[in-house]
Amino acid sequence: MFHICSHLPMPLTPLNGRGAQSAAVPQRFGLAAREADGDWLDAREGIDGPGPKLRTTVTLEQARSILSFNQSPDIPFDRSINAYRGCEHGCVYCYARPSHAFHDLSPGLDFETKLFAKPNAAQLLREALAKPGYKPAPIAMGTNTDPYQPIEDCYRITRAVLEVCLEARHPVTITTKSARVLRDLDLLSELAKLNLTAVSVSVTSLDPKLSGLLEPRASSPAKRLDALGKLAASGVPAHVSIAPIIPSITDEFIEGILAEAAARGAQTASWIMLRLPHEVAPLFREWLDVHYPDRASKVMGIIQSVREGRDNDPGFFTRMKPLGPWADVFRSRFRITCTRLGLNRVQPKLDCSQFVRPELGGQMRLL
Repeated sequence: MFHICSHLPMPLTPLNGRGAQSAAVPQRFGLAAREADGDWLDAREGIDGPGPKLRTTVTLEQARSILSFNQSPDIPFDRSINAYRGCEHGCVYCYARPSHAFHDLSPGLDFETKLFAKPNAAQLLREALAKPGYKPAPIAMGTNTDPYQPIEDCYRITRAVLEVCLEARHPVTITTKSARVLRDLDLLSELAKLNLTAVSVSVTSLDPKLSGLLEPRASSPAKRLDALGKLAASGVPAHVSIAPIIPSITDEFIEGILAEAAARGAQTASWIMLRLPHEVAPLFREWLDVHYPDRASKVMGIIQSVREGRDNDPGFFTRMKPLGPWADVFRSRFRITCTRLGLNRVQPKLDCSQFVRPELGGQMRLL
């Protein structure tokens, strides 16, 4: 039988190949959670057989707009494009997971298995850029879900968006955890020649086993660093992002990641302390209990110490600037290492002056 419950079910064994370990029903929207109950639980596989294998599904979404604008005072861009909803990379710490709750879907397993693709993204971008009142500023891709997650192989939506940006001479930045970005190296190289792009590769550890638990379907750390090197060698401004730093889990890799990235030609670097908004907090606690039960309380204790006693700080400015001794240690280690390696000496600034409004419907532009 099933009954309504108000808490997340805790798995007894790790769920291989996925970051989230359960569905994580969003309680803040009052949706009912279901929990299995009854004496048959211990013998359910013998009675019913193994449960169905989790598979990724993709729903095509005909979006009505593609440019999202924001007025957040503590992020360096005011517009972004997300060609997909949800992300098969399955990073357990992903701060975008709660967005799936808006569709009555779980920020847990649904976020990484029930995906949405926007095949009309490039056309919508073309229409937005063609509007008479549009003023160019760098478009950020990869701010909510990864533009190079596995389904990009099939849908090529990110590539189509980049083609519009190149045609319109519009600046665009990319953040990714995937070596799949190299498949668009031809376009990125052309954009870079015009000072219209920069690419950030996010690396959280140098341990492939750990990354496989944190980010089960993202590229391995070695492949990400290799991609960063090939981007830099092709003239694309390459940035390494240590995002997030998880205390007592990934912080040991700070210096190593920076050294590997600098050796491959990265020009700039940044770091972000782990953030746990809404349903991400219980999902991450669950992940710790499954994979690192020996240090779960220590990890959460440090996280709360940099967030003034809370799992998360949603406030502008403070959400990006953790406080306290632990944060100061991470900040100092990062700064000292960047100085030693010559990172962040110059911050690239993309060129918005070349913008040309794209043509619509094959019509010649009126001059």
